[in-house]
Amino acid sequence: MTDILNIKDLRVSLQGKTILSDVQLTLSKGDILGLVGPSGCGKTTLLNTIAGFIEQEQGQILIGNSIAITPGNNVAPQHRNIGMIFQDYALFPHLTVEQNICFGIDKLAKKEQQSRLNNLVKLLELTNLEKRFPHQLSGGQQQRVAIARALAPQPKLLLLDEPFSNIDARLRNELMLSMRHLLKSLNITAIFVTHNKNEVFTFADRISVMHQGSILQTGSPASVCQQPINWQVADFLQLGSWIPLKVQSSITYQTALGEVSCLNKKVSSAKEDKIQQLLLKPHYIEICPTSTANVQVDHITITEQGFHYLFSSLTPNTELAFKQLSYYSNELYSLGQQVALTIKTHNFIVFNK
Repeated sequence: MTDILNIKDLRVSLQGKTILSDVQLTLSKGDILGLVGPSGCGKTTLLNTIAGFIEQEQGQILIGNSIAITPGNNVAPQHRNIGMIFQDYALFPHLTVEQNICFGIDKLAKKEQQSRLNNLVKLLELTNLEKRFPHQLSGGQQQRVAIARALAPQPKLLLLDEPFSNIDARLRNELMLSMRHLLKSLNITAIFVTHNKNEVFTFADRISVMHQGSILQTGSPASVCQQPINWQVADFLQLGSWIPLKVQSSITYQTALGEVSCLNKKVSSAKEDKIQQLLLKPHYIEICPTSTANVQVDHITITEQGFHYLFSSLTPNTELAFKQLSYYSNELYSLGQQVALTIKTHNFIVFNK
């Protein structure tokens, strides 16, 4: 497939502080990438650097096969063929819907402007709203106007900075699905920044997890969740709970829930008695009513999946002790109740923290 974006060795510093370092990223035509990571990790800075609002200190940004941006060859934002949708949509309040949409294509012939306007109004279901001003629109309608304005110049790449954060939760999923369908139907390459991992699973083809100015891992959401490259990725995506375990052999470990075995032939090169961290997903935990209790219930929440419990081990002062082990069940336990848990044999995901 054709690469629309290729970033190599990107570094950005602001006010003497390195914000992005050694960023590598490639996107093919039609890819939708979700860019996630903790606050302050550099997500919005990366978006603004790609757009041209921030200059890079090092590295290359290649857009398509024709626009190569380096520290010695900067390209102004309006010449990068990139569309951007901001978190607050940044619509011009004194312009109507049609004037907002046509703002970036005002140099085209009137006939071409009208043709693009008509197509986008129909595509984004904005018919009969053309003469309205932004304050006369709902949040979802404002979002669609912002999308239309970004698409009017027919950009190669669309950037979206938390596009769903201002949308009512009841409408968010519907809007995500409709926007994804639109981008796919137009075969548009897009990057969107979000703090919400669930948005990535609904909206994106690929995910990039950032940490302290670098991209740690990129792949399909399923592959990244199944095989996180390190504990920072797994921890940010909240893929499970962490419990300590002590290496006994290449396939056996000691935990506060007893001795456990894994299906992996060898999950770690750690020496015996080394303490590591096991990423434990709720479906690998089971209650054993006939065994001796080893955890207590610290917190109970009602969810769509039944009751959500947070357990802590009954051995609080040992090297294998843990808190906040997540578990879902349809059974009702009481706060402070002591129960017995065991870990099912499975392929372990183990990291040094």
